[in-house]
Amino acid sequence: MKIERNHFGYTENAESVDLFTLTNNEDLQVQISNFGGTVVSILAPDRNRNFGQVALGFDNLQQYIDDSPYFGCLVGRYANRIGKGKFMLNGIEYSLAQNNGDNHLHGGLKGFDKAVWQAKELSGENWVGLELTYQSQDGEENYPGKVDVRVVYTLNNENALQIDYFATCDQDTVVNLTNHTYFNLAETGDILGHELFLNANRFTPVDDTLIPTGELRSVQGTPMDFSTASIIGDRIDEDDDQLNFAGGYDHNWVINKSADSLILAATVYEPTSGRVLEAYTTQPGIQFYSGNFLDGAVSGPNGRVYHKHSGFCLETQHFPDSPNQPNFPSTILKPGNEYRQTTVYRFSFRQ
Repeated sequence: MKIERNHFGYTENAESVDLFTLTNNEDLQVQISNFGGTVVSILAPDRNRNFGQVALGFDNLQQYIDDSPYFGCLVGRYANRIGKGKFMLNGIEYSLAQNNGDNHLHGGLKGFDKAVWQAKELSGENWVGLELTYQSQDGEENYPGKVDVRVVYTLNNENALQIDYFATCDQDTVVNLTNHTYFNLAETGDILGHELFLNANRFTPVDDTLIPTGELRSVQGTPMDFSTASIIGDRIDEDDDQLNFAGGYDHNWVINKSADSLILAATVYEPTSGRVLEAYTTQPGIQFYSGNFLDGAVSGPNGRVYHKHSGFCLETQHFPDSPNQPNFPSTILKPGNEYRQTTVYRFSFRQ
């Protein structure tokens, strides 16, 4: 196993950015930049053991700075949406950037995805890793409190990429962290032929601005039911309010679990390549996003244009708009407590 560090470019503030290449003994390769903690590339084997690019991304830093629809990045201080860009905490109303219509999305105008993180290479007997740290200042993007964040990416010889998230704060705040990698297990084309299983009997329905209504609704009898593995594209064009609001799938599912332990949240299978992706997490929710807002405006290596449904995301998380939804699991972090979550993406194939 090995980890290599190469220069990736400079930000507009002349900050140097690196690209780290993690390779295991099975030759699965993951590239991660310390700009936004971004997963730039994942080369995974198909059933014939041919390695292909299964993550959407760019081959240069400038596109991540200028054009990226959150490809591969670490998202914070609050992943997903906060309604009207406002929330109350300890009797104080905080107003955040409204960067998604009237709502706040993925930490604001300069979230964790646009920060240059401090990086440290790690290695063990059967793994290599990358530790990233970032200090978010009190008032950054109008969030209260200073937050020290540490994220550790680990690649092992079982073809599993583990992401461990840690955060502490000096005053009450809200924290919700995730990774926003777009996957396409077929490498090219759209993801509508992928087969998806979600370990969830309920989801959080949204209004026409994609903010949860507060309801935990059963998936039974709806296009949101992936409790039995189903083809992503089979029902995506049905005349359903939830699909119409989002232009496809862009919803949070409530994972079937009763504890904070690591549990299988999703399995995706791509029949032409045989590739399989499993997502395990300690989080209570998972946002399945079917790449609805990709519109061909950006392109990646070898001129590949990223059209609608070119990739899907499995964003493990606490629920969207939780600071405004008292019935949702709390995202409040207090001094003396540690935010700690784990997500594992495991790659394999079927014959």
